[in-house]
Amino acid sequence: MTVRRIGLVVHGGRPEAQAAQRVVHAWCDERAVPCTDIDAWHDGGRRNAGAEVEAAGDPDLIVTLGGDGTFLRGARLAAEHDALLLGVDLGRVGFLTEVPATQVRLALDALREDRITVESRMLLTMRASRRLEVPAGIEELMRYGRRPMLPPPRVRADCEAGGDWGVALNITALNEIAVEKLARDRQVSAGVYLAGRLLASYSADALLVATPTGSTAYSFAAGGPVVSPRADALVFTPVAPHMAFNRSVVAAPDEPVALRVLERSGQAAVSVDGQLRGVLDPGDWIGVYAAPRRLRAVRLGPMDFYGRLRERMNLTDAPAAVADGTPAPLWPVSSPRPGDLAHLALPPAPDGAPEPAPDRER
Repeated sequence: MTVRRIGLVVHGGRPEAQAAQRVVHAWCDERAVPCTDIDAWHDGGRRNAGAEVEAAGDPDLIVTLGGDGTFLRGARLAAEHDALLLGVDLGRVGFLTEVPATQVRLALDALREDRITVESRMLLTMRASRRLEVPAGIEELMRYGRRPMLPPPRVRADCEAGGDWGVALNITALNEIAVEKLARDRQVSAGVYLAGRLLASYSADALLVATPTGSTAYSFAAGGPVVSPRADALVFTPVAPHMAFNRSVVAAPDEPVALRVLERSGQAAVSVDGQLRGVLDPGDWIGVYAAPRRLRAVRLGPMDFYGRLRERMNLTDAPAAVADGTPAPLWPVSSPRPGDLAHLALPPAPDGAPEPAPDRER
């Protein structure tokens, strides 16, 4: 495929990322492809995604060099203008990036020669009872243990308000949108609504709405389920709730999740993929729903999600399950599929294994 312009997002604190950055620039120079480093910080302030992409010349491919945090930043930029996203893996435990730094040149060649897979990932967006703002003086309170803040989200020009739906905001989340307590001694108390119906009122450290991609991030750490990134769903997970029902709820993609801060609640921070975007007061609410646009992530081949899950989570077999000393065999997905499984949409075989032969009569 033709690559007209590349935007480069780099984890500047890692020498290997800087080395990969030089490789990408050299590749672009050899092929006369414009390549611009995207820097979120400008004149002492933080630019929004649109401004960053505009400053990079509206790239059609964004390459991230870092871990999952760098990839999330690149995803926000790519979603803003429907660009492809290629994540080069320099992280330690992430699920999102794929290409090793040593193969970045090969990955760019594969993309140019159309030897890639484009994976579609669900994104979240939101509305709110009012435009979100970060109060003055909040920086010191939020500095410890948090990523840099983003500026308040812009109001979407296409529909600024819509009755009870509130203000439509320019927010995109690949992992999750979280409503978290601000003060250590004050829980977030909120009514949680699914598809317009009250589920329950929660008092908790935080309330999360995650995508399937984000199910292995904050939601997983809070006890939520692992959901295949090929699925479309909204995963609601409470964090340390003060109630007996502490389970996640997996909603359909057309079932919005709304959270209304109750009158006796403390203030609540709204974070998007780990970055503070505003503060809610009692009486405020947000609604989270599937975004109309999706992330288009570049893969060099089918993603072996469950193999990566076993590896990254250091899963080990239960001693009782392997008491006889025989490990569980792998299901050979590369073998011909039985006739009674022909209706299943199985993903392609991972790790370059041969594709299953056409179904045969059994």
